[in-house]
Amino acid sequence: MRFLTVLLLLAATSGFAQTRKPNVIFIFSDDHAFQAISAYGGKLAKTPNIDRIAREGAIFKNALVTNSICGPSRATLLTGKYSHKNGYTLNEKKFDVTQMLFPKVLRQNQYQTAWIGKWHLGSMPEGFDYWRILPGQGHYFNPDFIEIGEKKEQVPGYVTNLVTDFSINWLEKRDTSKPFMLVVGHKATHREWLPDLQDLGAYDNVTFPLPPNFHDNYANRKAAQNQDMSIEKTMRLKEDLKVHADYDRFVYNRFTPKEKETFRGYYDKVSREFDEKKLSGKALTEWKYQRYLKDYLSTANSLDRNIGRLLEYLDKSGLAENTVVVYASDQGFYLGEHGWFDKRFIYEESLKTPFVVRYPGVIKPGTVVNELMTNVDWAPTILDIAGVAAPAEMQGTSFMPLVKQGGNKANWRKGAYYHYYEFPEPHHVYPHFGLRTARYTLVRFYGQAETWELYDLQKDPQQVKNLYGAKGYEKITAGLKQQLRELIKTYDDKEAEAIMEKG
Repeated sequence: MRFLTVLLLLAATSGFAQTRKPNVIFIFSDDHAFQAISAYGGKLAKTPNIDRIAREGAIFKNALVTNSICGPSRATLLTGKYSHKNGYTLNEKKFDVTQMLFPKVLRQNQYQTAWIGKWHLGSMPEGFDYWRILPGQGHYFNPDFIEIGEKKEQVPGYVTNLVTDFSINWLEKRDTSKPFMLVVGHKATHREWLPDLQDLGAYDNVTFPLPPNFHDNYANRKAAQNQDMSIEKTMRLKEDLKVHADYDRFVYNRFTPKEKETFRGYYDKVSREFDEKKLSGKALTEWKYQRYLKDYLSTANSLDRNIGRLLEYLDKSGLAENTVVVYASDQGFYLGEHGWFDKRFIYEESLKTPFVVRYPGVIKPGTVVNELMTNVDWAPTILDIAGVAAPAEMQGTSFMPLVKQGGNKANWRKGAYYHYYEFPEPHHVYPHFGLRTARYTLVRFYGQAETWELYDLQKDPQQVKNLYGAKGYEKITAGLKQQLRELIKTYDDKEAEAIMEKG
């Protein structure tokens, strides 16, 4: 009898384990380029922990954003809607947290929810059981945090380490009777790229190859000619690259005396070497590129290292087998392509974001997804994973059919829609909307730049040859324009629809 009772208990426990709702951890970085991740074939840096998620799950080779800028990308994650529908088209505004957000839907379905780290939406979070966020952009060293129900306080430490510390602490203290969804929001790798002290000089012995289009002349591309995000003209020696840095600036006032001494000692050496070279012209631009990548990738080191810490915690705590782990950035970033840094354009390096996901028992390790997936799909997918229907107002679609074995991919999207708004500051990128298919990118710039561009990604992956109006592309252009019109109508973008009517 006792033996039978034990068997029944084991069976019940096993059944419960099989029906437990999965936990979700969404690790969300800032400005981290897919080119800087070795799982994507990047040779600039090693990212063993991000690579591990890809190896043990799926890597999306065409994960796209719908508006390549920080705050709007976060708003899209929360709402599953395009910027023109969630109301957050530009940075440094106040996001309407009273609208439908996917964490609110999860809470209604017995999930415990939290957001820890960078929020950057101008308002305080809603829809979470717990949050602890960086005000605004946050600081790399000894940053301020605002905790739910508490006042702002300065916390000693390096921001990437602290966000991970707070995330693990919340996981340890959460209500274990409920499944959870946690967003881990990292500041790295946002400008001005201040590495953790242990990472200073990590790439000093590396000479990075110039991208093939580094010295792009922007021929036949008005928008590219008028941007203000070039390494040559826009990247600042003092503020960005710390050459003869002004250590009285507020960004350095966060340092302790010992931290400032270490930091300054490293960059004073860089400044002396710069003075000795007496560079100008192309040589100066290429030196700036080398310094930019050294700082950017050194800052990214802490990001990957802390992702490893979180994965290790999941392993040791027994959470790994029932926790979906996602790593993504809010958008892509230029690492010298077209001679640029920053993002904004519909071009590949800023349109595509890294996206890897591990879902034990559901996603086969080593899965590669080439279909077009966008960030309006993220919220519906998280709800799908939780077994919850996405609200009708969400404009995305769960991507689970792309990663489940035997999933139906037949009706998946053939084109992705994009719309960028912020102009003229800070980088003078003209507003534009457009279409990305498996092979082509069609874009309409408007406002002060009434121009079209067309790129054949198969023949011109560097996107330096604008084919719009070129002989032989009339039929292709007409077909893409029709496809663009259909997407504009599908996503109900009235502004773009009015512009299209003008031609």
